[in-house]
Amino acid sequence: MTAPPKDRYNGVWLIFFMLGLGTLLPWNFFMTATMYFTSRLAEPADDRMIPSDGNISASILLNVSSNDTAMRAMEPPRTQLQSKFNNVMTLCAMLPLLIFTCLNSILHRRISQNIRIAGSLVAIFLVFLLTAIFVKIDFSPVTFFTLTMIKIVFINSFGALLQGSLFGLAALFPASYTAPIMSGQGLAGTFAAFAMICAIASGSALEDSAFGYFITACVVILLALLSYLALHKLEFYQFYTVENLKNAAINTAANDVELKKDLLPKGDHVLESEAQTPAKQSIFMILKKIWVLALSVCLVFTVTIGIFPSVTADVKSTIAGDSEWGKYFIPVSCFLLFNLFDWAGRSLTSLVMWPGKDSKLLPIFVAARLIFLPLFMLCNVIPRTYLPVYLAHDAWYIIIMVLFAVSNGYLASLCMCFGPKKVNVHEAETAGAIMAFFLSLGLALGAGFSFLLRILV
Repeated sequence: MTAPPKDRYNGVWLIFFMLGLGTLLPWNFFMTATMYFTSRLAEPADDRMIPSDGNISASILLNVSSNDTAMRAMEPPRTQLQSKFNNVMTLCAMLPLLIFTCLNSILHRRISQNIRIAGSLVAIFLVFLLTAIFVKIDFSPVTFFTLTMIKIVFINSFGALLQGSLFGLAALFPASYTAPIMSGQGLAGTFAAFAMICAIASGSALEDSAFGYFITACVVILLALLSYLALHKLEFYQFYTVENLKNAAINTAANDVELKKDLLPKGDHVLESEAQTPAKQSIFMILKKIWVLALSVCLVFTVTIGIFPSVTADVKSTIAGDSEWGKYFIPVSCFLLFNLFDWAGRSLTSLVMWPGKDSKLLPIFVAARLIFLPLFMLCNVIPRTYLPVYLAHDAWYIIIMVLFAVSNGYLASLCMCFGPKKVNVHEAETAGAIMAFFLSLGLALGAGFSFLLRILV
């Protein structure tokens, strides 16, 4: 096999990072702006709270309120659409993600990689452009809710095709090239959280802040698309996607011929053309090799999405009083800290990969993350019905969030990196698609589980 060329200026690595950013940026922008969406779901009678000039500050864009008692008394009660928005949004995001990730294992053989990746990016860009335009249009709460959920379904359907295709593509490269995709996905959340905080700090009108927020996402998606188009011109990329696949196909055909010869009784003969027909890849055989890692990544995201953001975003500061901290508590302590340390955890796999792909410690560490469920539920979640508050201080919430985020990013990235490396070269792309499916399965299970966890608090 020819020696691989050098990845000049880390070009392929950086483009994989950019594509990873484009994969999860849409979902993170919708998730961190949930309070903007819920503010538009208020009943018309609630307009008495809005100044006649419509100059609502960007803090209302994200519905960030202090814990001042008088201020709470002035707030109108949440409507049914507002109270169910987070859970329904998560479900509408994760179910299409699961379904289309599953379909991707079929589509990747029938639809070219260019169409799946570039086409998905174009579709996501158009949906975000539509979201920005809708900021300027008045809708009834029910119509706005319905349109928002339809957009979330579309964005996550195309996001699933994009994610599955990217992990399948990265499986053809050395193990370290899955890490930039995971790291880019982690940065997507951090980027969205920073954009949200900037919107609050700007004090701009609701309409202007929301419009700029979604246009920013359009620009990043467009840059990801241009990066992918440039990827095909890089020698390092061409080597692994063309020459290695060709060599793998030759080796697979040769192995199949030898296998058939060994299985035939001596003296039997087969047609040469039949002996040279490669056997179809067995997804079951590949799954047997990677099932521990597949279930591990599934459990990582089941735990994460089960509690974040449906429970974590409802925690209130107990030390803010009348200070500005009450306004920034959830944007900083929930969304920014989670995404920043999740990104750090994903990026850490570029430096160290411990425990190893065959270690029993990896699934043990994954299972240990279940402890975060009761820990968050015992924080100062408001409103609550059943559980007492044992971890009221803001410091407890912040410490738990940091550990929760780092472990999510690091363990998920390890699983995704190791999965395709436990199979043969010609099985790597299918293994990557299987791992992406179980990742999405974890997201979908977590979305459904989130309803129960929020009710139990």
